[in-house]
Amino acid sequence: MSVETTTTGPTGYSASETVRRILTSTGDTWAVVGLSSNRARAAYGVAAVLQRFGKRIVPVHPKAETVHGEQGYASLADIPFPVDVVDVFVNSELAGGIADEAVAIGAKAVWFQLDVVEDDAFARTRAAGLDMVMDRCPAIEIPRLG
Repeated sequence: MSVETTTTGPTGYSASETVRRILTSTGDTWAVVGLSSNRARAAYGVAAVLQRFGKRIVPVHPKAETVHGEQGYASLADIPFPVDVVDVFVNSELAGGIADEAVAIGAKAVWFQLDVVEDDAFARTRAAGLDMVMDRCPAIEIPRLG
């Protein structure tokens, strides 16, 4: 049985079926790690797109700022309610630790943004039973769902 992917990498870390599942049926509460009120950052625009498509965004940033009308938290562990998807806007060196935190809080999926790739984190997260994609952007993928 082959795995449908949209990458040429051997890990299948952005399988189209997983992308679709996370966007359509995993849940609507998305913790966006790295989201601040800085409008120039990619996380700010992506979070706005997620909101337009019906997702509840939860800003996660050391400053714990309110962004797009949603209360921010300094860390994933500080969020006092369940999170479905953890969307990661940090560099690859830090992303693995965020993936581990996502597992610890009981998230259902982890999404590493464009250019964020960490194969060991992918393996650990999948082994823990979570869906995961890397090097993709939900703001690009969600409109493609039709």
